[in-house]
Amino acid sequence: MRHFLTVGDLKPQEFEHVLGQAALWKRTPHGEVLKGKTVALVFGKPSTRTRVSFSVAVYELGGMPLYLSEQELQMRKSESIADTARVLSRYVDAIVVRTFAQADVAELATFSNVPVINALTDEEHPCQALADIFTFRERFRDPRGRKLVYLGDGNNVATSLAEAGALAGIDVCLCVPEGCDIPANRLRAIQATAEASGARVWVEREPTTAVSGASALYTDVWVSMGQQRDERKVEKLRPYQLNANLLRLARPDAIVLHCLPAHRGEEITDEVMDGPQSAVFDQAENRLHVQKALLAFLIGESER
Repeated sequence: MRHFLTVGDLKPQEFEHVLGQAALWKRTPHGEVLKGKTVALVFGKPSTRTRVSFSVAVYELGGMPLYLSEQELQMRKSESIADTARVLSRYVDAIVVRTFAQADVAELATFSNVPVINALTDEEHPCQALADIFTFRERFRDPRGRKLVYLGDGNNVATSLAEAGALAGIDVCLCVPEGCDIPANRLRAIQATAEASGARVWVEREPTTAVSGASALYTDVWVSMGQQRDERKVEKLRPYQLNANLLRLARPDAIVLHCLPAHRGEEITDEVMDGPQSAVFDQAENRLHVQKALLAFLIGESER
């Protein structure tokens, strides 16, 4: 049984296959690979892009999306995560989960007899990372020698982005202030993956140094959903704002990325988010296409 809990759950050739299929689904949106199948969408966090893109993806592949708010389930209240997984596995063909703890998704996968897809946790955001790399390659057909720079907090998005870049052979610079790094053990593992693919993943503290010669500048919110706002942390992150001054230091053809929702005026300015170099809304659209490819790979193709 295949699950997708982190980007690294895909082997390099599988990663390439999914991205290749995403391009095909973008050109031909409808299919029947999930005909007669039901996919449970278990959400513990509010969502716009994740809920809509997965719902549409399942529907356009011929299946039925079944939205289940965690607040409506008995999971963690009067029923264990393990028993919830056992029950849902009897009803549906896959489970998509957007929640808080990575351990909860891992437990769900351990006891599920159908594929489990991590649609976001506090530690990882692998579906977003697939869309990020897909968008980067869509703009730059030959990514060799190009650098993708992430600016801001070393959160779940930064972690999954770095791992996806490492698999894809793309250089990823994590420009984060001291104390905002991704977990050290994850960084070491990701750097080993990057070395195997001929890429680099490294940390740079100085934004102007990091963005020099970059092909993409990427940022995310400084206070993630469910976190309490820490003004000291916000002040530490202010020099990492993605703005016109930093964008001018990148390559002339550089693109701007953001996983959304954006706190405009904080981690990113309107000028760059709405400017001609922004690929933010293409990036949001591409969630739909890569998730179709992932669903087809885990469910549709596994039965062929």
